[in-house]
Amino acid sequence: MEETQTPSQLTGHALALVTTIIWGTTFISTKVLLTSFSPTEILLVRFVLGYFSLKLIYPHMLRLGSLKEEALYALCGLTGVTLYYLFENSALKYTLASTVGILVSTAPLLTALFAFLLSRGQARLQWTFLAGLGLAFFGIIIINLNGARLHLDPKGSILALGAALAWAVYSLLLNKVNSLGHPALQSTQRIFFWGVLFIIPITLREGINIDPSQFLRPVNLVNLLYLSFLACSLCYVFWNHASGILGAVKINIYIYLDPVIAMAASALILHEPVTRLSLLGTCFILTGLVVSNLSPAPSAERSR
Repeated sequence: MEETQTPSQLTGHALALVTTIIWGTTFISTKVLLTSFSPTEILLVRFVLGYFSLKLIYPHMLRLGSLKEEALYALCGLTGVTLYYLFENSALKYTLASTVGILVSTAPLLTALFAFLLSRGQARLQWTFLAGLGLAFFGIIIINLNGARLHLDPKGSILALGAALAWAVYSLLLNKVNSLGHPALQSTQRIFFWGVLFIIPITLREGINIDPSQFLRPVNLVNLLYLSFLACSLCYVFWNHASGILGAVKINIYIYLDPVIAMAASALILHEPVTRLSLLGTCFILTGLVVSNLSPAPSAERSR
């Protein structure tokens, strides 16, 4: 049965869409920066800058009621920032980007499954919702395997699935964070704080060899600002706020749009060709998004 979209839900969908569009273009900025920085250095710099930009906007520290709430934010920082990016970047060292793209895209499926299991029978998996997820995931496979091949290296595949698992857990933890009633900006700031704390020892272990002069290069500066202030600060605030409106399962469906946005960005900015298979995959993804929104998503904590 089709759900009626309230103004609040429409706002949630709009924020999720804007976030997905920006996130879908970040690979271009990351690709440019990899000529001057390592993956962990980029991760550390973008989230440190992102954290301090949120502090400038709202310098007051979020007051939490208990250590349990603090632990919840720490787990969000660990899963949604540190582990997700660490697993995804590490997976790319061992297997093809097409394989990583497919396996990481299981995050919405895992989120729906975990939400269903945690509901303890209170939620049901609607066939339209599952059909939508299936269509969108099939579109992901078509786009990622267009002109490539599937290479299931055990280590790389496990790391890619680890990234999907980390994001699924983050999404469900974010439901609990949103139930605390704190503003999205302050919540995101706290999540970034813990994410950076967990990133620092990993970066130190790998070694930091940043040349300060690299920050002065206009191309590096522009891309770092884009990743830090838009892709990190703004997008995480938007995503976390939209998650509080739509719920963890519903919002994660938008992840399927990432390869579509990436394909469009590649065509417009890098002038890469768009193939018929890519367009076919896009049709499957968009159809899946529409179908999955025709019924309620399984959630132990549906947003009101």
